[in-house]
This record gives sequence, C-alpha cells and structure tokens, in this order.
Amino acid sequence: MHTRHPHTTLVGFLGILWCSVAVALTGCSSAPAVDVATGARVSVAAGMARVDTTGYLRAEEVRPFVFPRDHGPHPDYAVEWWYYTGNLADASRNEYGYQFTVFRTGLPRSGVPHSGSKWRTDAVYMAHLAVTDVSKQRFVAHERFDRGALGLAGAQAEPFRVWLDDWVVASPDATGSQMHITAKEGDITLDITLDATGPVVLQGDRGLSQKSAQPGNASYYYSIPRMATTGTIRLGDTAVAVTGTSWMDREWSTSALGPDQVGWDWFALHLNDGSDIMLYRLRNRDGMVDAYSGGTVRASTGIVTRLHANDISWTPQGTWLSPHTQARYPAAWQITIKPLSLTLTVTPSIADQELPVTVRYWEGAVRVSALQNERPIDGNGYLEMTGYADVP
Repeated sequence: MHTRHPHTTLVGFLGILWCSVAVALTGCSSAPAVDVATGARVSVAAGMARVDTTGYLRAEEVRPFVFPRDHGPHPDYAVEWWYYTGNLADASRNEYGYQFTVFRTGLPRSGVPHSGSKWRTDAVYMAHLAVTDVSKQRFVAHERFDRGALGLAGAQAEPFRVWLDDWVVASPDATGSQMHITAKEGDITLDITLDATGPVVLQGDRGLSQKSAQPGNASYYYSIPRMATTGTIRLGDTAVAVTGTSWMDREWSTSALGPDQVGWDWFALHLNDGSDIMLYRLRNRDGMVDAYSGGTVRASTGIVTRLHANDISWTPQGTWLSPHTQARYPAAWQITIKPLSLTLTVTPSIADQELPVTVRYWEGAVRVSALQNERPIDGNGYLEMTGYADVP
C-alpha cells in the first residue's frame, strides 16, 4: 500500500501522517485519533516523499525466513503489515468478501524529545476492516488507529498475535499454520479461522521484492496464498456461517515510492484449478507501467513462476466513477500472462468497494474468468487499486 508490492506504500504514507503528531504520541496521555469525516486526503506519492527513515534498516539483500518467527514484528524496519483477504459463501451460496489488515508504522527516531510517560511509544498501528455482501450489493469498511503502548496495540511472534484493541489475529498453534481473526465494528463482526493448505510463497527474489532502482527500495515479502476458511460473519442482526478461501500477505520494509511512481494495482487471485496468482502493476506519472512491476503464479503442482513486468499485459476495461470521491477507477481488467499463455478477466463482485478511510483506495472481492490454451478456468480473489483518488 504496500513502496512494496503495493501495500508498502500505503503503510509508508502512515509514517507521514504520524510524523506530524510524533511528539504528541510519544508523550501525551490520551490515545490518538484521526478525523476522516472532513474527507481531506493527501496523495500517496507526496506523502511518501517525506518519510523520515533515519535509524531504520533497509531491505537490501536476500535473507533467510524462519517461521513462525517471521509472522511476528520486525521493529528494525519502519513499516510492516499483516494483510488478509478472503472470498466466502454461506449455505445458500450467497457470496461475501472480507479484508482485515493491521499496519505498524515506526515513528521517527530522530528529533523526538524523550518522555517518561507510559503513553510513550515507538510505533503506531492502523487497521482496516471491510466486508462485502455480494447478494445485497453492500460494502462496509472501518478504520482504527492506536499506539503500541499500554497493550492498546501490538504484535508478537510466539505465540503469534497481532492486535489493535479488540481487533485481533492470533495463532492457537506453535507453527502459525492456523490463524483466528476476530473483529467487530458497528453492525459487522468477523469471526473466522484460517488454515494454510499450501506452503509459504516467497515473492520477488527469494522474498526480496525490489520496487525501484534505488538500492534498499524494496521489501521482504511472502504470502500464504491459500488458507481454508470457516467461521461466521454478522451483518446487522444476522450472523451467517461461511466457508471459503483466504490469502495472507506479509511485508516489512523501510521504503518509498520512486520519484515517478504514483500508485499501483494489486491482484490476489485463486483459480479453481488450484493455482494462485499475485500480480502488481506500479503506475508512473506518465501513465506507463513501471519496470519493477511483476508477480508470481503458484501452480497446483506447487511450481512457482516468477513474473516480471514484460511478462504481463494489462488492459483496464471501462471506468467506474466513485460517488464518494469522484475518482475514476478501472471497472474491470483483462490481463495476459504471456509465459503461461494465460488470459484473465477480472471483474468486481460489486462496483462500489472504495474504502472511506484516511487514504482513500479501492479494495474488494472480484470474480475471475480465465482462459489457458483454450481451457476455461473460473476463480475469485481480491483487487486493490490506489492513487486514483489522490489530489494535488
């Protein structure tokens, strides 16, 4: 957002948002709040240019990954996130989508006065919770902020647990292969259990995902792309039992957008033949696809194919005009993965899945129609589009 595969950028922007209140956060006596009701927005690109990364490590070389330890926090890096999305259905085959994300942003380590207050923290957390009810054409999203102090928000590796107030993802087992998400806000509640049914996929070069030519402008990035999911979703007065498949993304970095990068489009897709696809398209100011775009395809056999920018052809289909921000997003996508002779048509399950949060972006459930060597394949997944609602 998150640069990252996209999510890095979004998280990096939060560093900007919090830099302006860093002194208050490290010494004040009440939890911070951000008023998004005014609709004020800042462009991701402008915000990223002002991140203070002094004192943080950068992702510069390939490293070994150790689990479940790497599910936990990496405080030596400025930004990280735990990203969960899923496509679910109830017994009547009504479809739902969900997004649950927790972001950690390290505060500036230079120029901040010391304080003995118990409220003092070196990091702040933001979380997003969103649910899509396809049959009712309803999308609801919420946002929270809090500090990593006094137990209000935090992350730990063993046992794995990440939380912001009572929004929690935690693992009941020592391996971290099963995770439980609980979150409630307004009239929606998410209470689901995720079980990994396939291995971790290291994105980029063995988990080092380069985002631009600048050294260190990269993230450590892995996914658990296929997790069997069961539990309940409550919308209003109705709670329904659901089953389906989720995708987990994990990244940490001390990174920024390149000077010409303004946003991204990210896809996490499950095909019914058992293959999983992650793609991201970094967009430049001139409208061209950045050379550091790419992705992976994990076949049902377990073989992982790494994709580079010139392996993928992206064609936005039509336009959806947001009634909330007047931003114009692609209404659908046609994508060709050339090395695999695979063509994907990606269509939102409902059009309006734009999150009404501090940094406006579109993220929601999608349906996939694929064709590979004249063989049709269906699927579903999640799509994220950022930068379209930015203002100068």
